[in-house]
Amino acid sequence: MSKKLIVIGGGAAGFFCAVNAARMNPDLEVTIVEKSNQLLSKVKVSGGGRCNTTHACFEIPELVKKYPRGQQFLKKAFHHFNTKDSIQWFAERKVELVAEVDGRMFPITNNSQTIINCLLSEADKYAVKVLMQTDIKSIEKRDNTFILTTATHKELISDDLCIACGGFPKESMFHWLTLLGHTIEPPVPSLFTFNMPGNKICSLMGLSVPMATVKIMGTKLLEQGPILITHWGMSGPAILKLSAWGARILANTSYQFTIMVNWLSSYTEQSLRESWHDLRNELAPQKMANKNPFGLPNRLWNYLLELSVIKEETRWADLPSKEQNKLIKNLTSGEFIVNGKTTFKEEFVTCGGITLNEIDPNTMQSKKIPHLYFAGEIMDIDGVTGGFNFQNAWTSGWIAAKAIAGK
Repeated sequence: MSKKLIVIGGGAAGFFCAVNAARMNPDLEVTIVEKSNQLLSKVKVSGGGRCNTTHACFEIPELVKKYPRGQQFLKKAFHHFNTKDSIQWFAERKVELVAEVDGRMFPITNNSQTIINCLLSEADKYAVKVLMQTDIKSIEKRDNTFILTTATHKELISDDLCIACGGFPKESMFHWLTLLGHTIEPPVPSLFTFNMPGNKICSLMGLSVPMATVKIMGTKLLEQGPILITHWGMSGPAILKLSAWGARILANTSYQFTIMVNWLSSYTEQSLRESWHDLRNELAPQKMANKNPFGLPNRLWNYLLELSVIKEETRWADLPSKEQNKLIKNLTSGEFIVNGKTTFKEEFVTCGGITLNEIDPNTMQSKKIPHLYFAGEIMDIDGVTGGFNFQNAWTSGWIAAKAIAGK
């Protein structure tokens, strides 16, 4: 009798575990169980439909810094399978990944369907079965087998089980896993944008600043990077990184907090004050509205002038000291009240999940239940935006597959 592996979850981690286990051990009978009617749905929407597959970060000590939760665990896991391995794995299947200037890596086709087709083709090649619209309601370990009961009261039997069903927004949704004896770190959202209802800055929607510094007031959280102004508030890499690192802190504030934005990352408030005299002399006869010496988008510059109560016709030479102080403050330490969050595109990510000290990072096997494995976001691991969450999916899926196939 061939051994059976069931993988719960038809996403990136689940597919990677299933296809690699089936390839490494041809005697294994592998089945993916997916509760929805869609496979690889996050792969489909990632990177605006291009699939940000991984990130061109090749040194493990640097790579683990991109994960607000799970660094020590991944330090061990990445020694088994990391970014270089992901690139090579896809290359061997004729999928070339290309790095952009910011390090994000996409298939050369710029189409997420390329990654989906590659994984589906591997599943076909190694006879991986896929059961769609199959919702697992309970798992029971009986002797050396797992009995999985579906929502329609059907029973599935497996020798090895890999849970790769992604994160859940509510702790109660992990109930079927706590019954197995595992501990859950409570889930809270990670990777979200900041809502600023009623703030006039929202009228600048679509405008971006390539390098700004954002600090969450009352905390040590600070990030540099691009900011995008949206019709509901602020987004972009600097904001998304803050949302990931501050996931638990911001959840505790009920998403009501204040951020400080420095639109001129090369200046502090103090250094800008020191340079201001020379700027005034240099630009003295010019109207401030027409002359923005900092390379900021004009609409943002005019918004900051208005916020500082500076009239359009004011010349640099005539700027009163009160308004000058306001402008310097608004340029380097402007405060914005955040009230609420919005999920970033359709890329729902949570922090929280299975407590990592209950999983072996070298095999992804449960330390509590033999033959039970985990892969992907079901574990308390999450990365910042840029392909890091997919890298965790490929790494954990591959390690689990190798451990299962090698038995």
